[in-house]
Amino acid sequence: MKIEDFMLTCPSKKFLGIECFGCGTQRALVMVFEGRFGDAFHMFPAIYTLLLFFAAVVLNFVDTKRNYGNVLVMLAGINAVIMVVSYFYKHPLI
Repeated sequence: MKIEDFMLTCPSKKFLGIECFGCGTQRALVMVFEGRFGDAFHMFPAIYTLLLFFAAVVLNFVDTKRNYGNVLVMLAGINAVIMVVSYFYKHPLI
């Protein structure tokens, strides 16, 4: 058995046939763990900022003396921009 056997399917892609903005996240995360960093970026360009975001979320819960709200909002915005730009780069409107 491989880890790919346990991956969730995208409901948007399964039922509508349209990829969502987060399609490729699971596969990119597996590629990061395998050390295939370039392939992970090509699969889902926001993977590294997403990992930074989750690290900041964990840090926010662990280090309660500091407020990481601004960092979380900034990283969430960067992730959103990267996801939208990469989606329309992969799927042009014309």
